[in-house]
Amino acid sequence: MEKKFIKTEKKEFLTGMAFILPSFLGFLVFTLIPVIISLFLSFTKWNFMEGWGAIKFNGLDNYIRLFSDDWFISSYTNNIIFTVVTVPVLIALGLVVATILNKYIWGGGVVRIMIFIPYIASVVAVCAVWMVLFQPTYGPINQFLRSIGIDNPPGWLADFKWSLPSIMIVYIWQQVGYYAIVFLAGLKGVPEEVYEAAKIDGASAIRQFFSVTIPLVSPTTFFLTIMGIIGSFKVFDQISVLTQGGPGSSSSVMAYYVYRTAFEYYDMGYANTLAWALFVLVFVVTLIQWKLQSRFSNE
Repeated sequence: MEKKFIKTEKKEFLTGMAFILPSFLGFLVFTLIPVIISLFLSFTKWNFMEGWGAIKFNGLDNYIRLFSDDWFISSYTNNIIFTVVTVPVLIALGLVVATILNKYIWGGGVVRIMIFIPYIASVVAVCAVWMVLFQPTYGPINQFLRSIGIDNPPGWLADFKWSLPSIMIVYIWQQVGYYAIVFLAGLKGVPEEVYEAAKIDGASAIRQFFSVTIPLVSPTTFFLTIMGIIGSFKVFDQISVLTQGGPGSSSSVMAYYVYRTAFEYYDMGYANTLAWALFVLVFVVTLIQWKLQSRFSNE
């Protein structure tokens, strides 16, 4: 009886392992091993066009180089600014749009589709449209600004000061539909009785928004904040299509600088160092957020 039980247990264990093995192998081959290789390469100097034999170990030189690399400092700073601006704006806009769709728009299905289309549209197509809109001389935006008396409107994508804000505008416009739809799903879980009780207590629509809606969708807000921060540190397509990091390094961000270092300068060792610097930043920011969320939940 005992032998039969052991055989059954062993069979169940092997069956479970058979189910787990494909996913584990995928994680091993496509995630864990590349991460280990990337960490190793970050301590090397390697032009990958010269083959594996060109790898030269250079210790901490790449990491020391970071602190004197103006493009890295600029890209790192731009990434932080990009995140600090776009994530709160997307959270606020997404929640406001979702609330309007949930309460005040009849037949909101069509409107939801219209809002969500930019998120699923081709980034290249979206950027091509915005390049026309932002055209400094004949673009519709500057034509409008001149028509209302602004004689010297910004150069937008071609302007050192306005290139990064221009990309933020495109990014927010493209992402806000996703935030609104996720918030809308969260709002559907808020009991209508809570709003009715607030109305009886004399709360206005604005008061209900701040005292009922915002607290009750805090789990959704936390989820979107985490995903938004991670997504903002990975922004690449808009930079690549609209400005290529220019003028100068005014709109360069870490993901684009990693790509440029690896596939334009062929310095794969330093590119991996940049990638790990980006990972540390994202990890620290995410860890801080998790700590703040757990403290808030405990209270």
